[in-house]
Amino acid sequence: MSAVRRKSGDEYQVVGPARSGTRRERQRFVDKNGRCNVQHGNLGGESSRYLSDLFTTLVDLKWRWNLLIFLLTYTVAWLVMASMWWGIAYLRGDLHRARDNTYSPCVANVYNFPSAFLFFIETEATIGYGHRYITERCPEGIVLFLFQSLLGSIVDAFLIGCMFIKMSQPKKRAETLMFSRAAVVSQRDGKLCLMFRVGNLRNSHMVSAQIRCKLIKSRQTPEGEFLPLDQCELDVGFGTGADQLFLVSPLTICHEINSKSPFFCLSQRSLRSEQFEIVVILEGIVETTGMTCQARTSYTEDEVLWGHRFLPVMSLEDGFFRVDYSQFHATFEVPTPPFSVKEQEENLSLVSPLNSPVDNNKTRREQICSLDCIDIAGEKNKLPFKLQKISSRKEDLPRRALRMSSSNAEKTCSTGDLLKIQEISPICDSEDSDDRMQLKALKINAEALTLSTGDLELQKNPPSMCALEMKLEDNFPAKLQKMNSDCLS
Repeated sequence: MSAVRRKSGDEYQVVGPARSGTRRERQRFVDKNGRCNVQHGNLGGESSRYLSDLFTTLVDLKWRWNLLIFLLTYTVAWLVMASMWWGIAYLRGDLHRARDNTYSPCVANVYNFPSAFLFFIETEATIGYGHRYITERCPEGIVLFLFQSLLGSIVDAFLIGCMFIKMSQPKKRAETLMFSRAAVVSQRDGKLCLMFRVGNLRNSHMVSAQIRCKLIKSRQTPEGEFLPLDQCELDVGFGTGADQLFLVSPLTICHEINSKSPFFCLSQRSLRSEQFEIVVILEGIVETTGMTCQARTSYTEDEVLWGHRFLPVMSLEDGFFRVDYSQFHATFEVPTPPFSVKEQEENLSLVSPLNSPVDNNKTRREQICSLDCIDIAGEKNKLPFKLQKISSRKEDLPRRALRMSSSNAEKTCSTGDLLKIQEISPICDSEDSDDRMQLKALKINAEALTLSTGDLELQKNPPSMCALEMKLEDNFPAKLQKMNSDCLS
């Protein structure tokens, strides 16, 4: 596991192991080196399918079996063909009369099996020393020579091609592609993300490098079906093109945890009890050979560090950028909420008053007016003390207007009508004038609430708000009139 580092000033200090090793390591679906831990058994008659694709079967074999098949094939072919040449010489009687200068054998200078074997090797390898050769008086030798040439070409093409493909496989190229030993969960750009790091040790680039992630987790469907090792895709930027990598330096791959992510309900506490495996697949074309290369690794729940971030590895040197691979796997702690994204969204919805659940018993007008009253209360605090004291006695006026607006006729009235009622509420210094003005305002309100805003504009003699205000200001004391004019200005 990677070391946990904490930032202290401009340096990062190791603060302890990344995860305690109390949990026993469980069986992986994909090893850290990319090998899949899957074995196929009880194939029955399906084993014959391997022989139908013999070339791929030979390429997939291990090196020791490939070398054994290579040596056995050539050895057996050489022995069989040498035996056939020796058989022709034996049947024609060339072995007994080979040293007779007056006799013309099928193959000159073939006296026994070793000499027949050497003749085949010289012919097959096109060495041609010139000491052993076929004469024109041996038609069966000519036919055997043609068969030997065709069979040798097929065997060479098959075995040498198999060895070349196996040697040029980009599996070794994948070993120079690095993955971080652990994945981390922290915030990036204000969003909770699952991140891991990839790197390329060679200077040759990976052309069209693309990365994919699979979540391997057993689950049960609502119908009761159990799906062992179910595979789910993790979005690492497929829609934005972030999965297409320019892998010339180590990159941090990011999976945003949102409502569409399978980790939407994952928190720091639930991570300890979860069982899953994240399989990472990196594919690209090797620049030097043009062959497709694939590198794989996996992360279990024990290898996911909550509240950590990768240590920077890039530094600017004199004329170039330097990558410090000694810090490739290092992480350090960062402040991260221990809650899941789902819990964070629920907490935000409870805190925000606009996102709070709506009471069905309240009307739309009461909900809007409750927000307006909040703004009016804030404005009232800005008035002088005497005006605040006088206006505090009129707080029940909007409540009376709301009770009147609960009828069916008032539902056609807009929010602006209620604001007009608040604007024409007078400010008096005596209780009698206060009652008279409240009754007058309620009377105007009763007439206005039965009409829509558009109807009020079509009245012949609409009440002038400015006139009402000037008339009400006449009843104010001189000192309050002056204070009111200053506030309005």
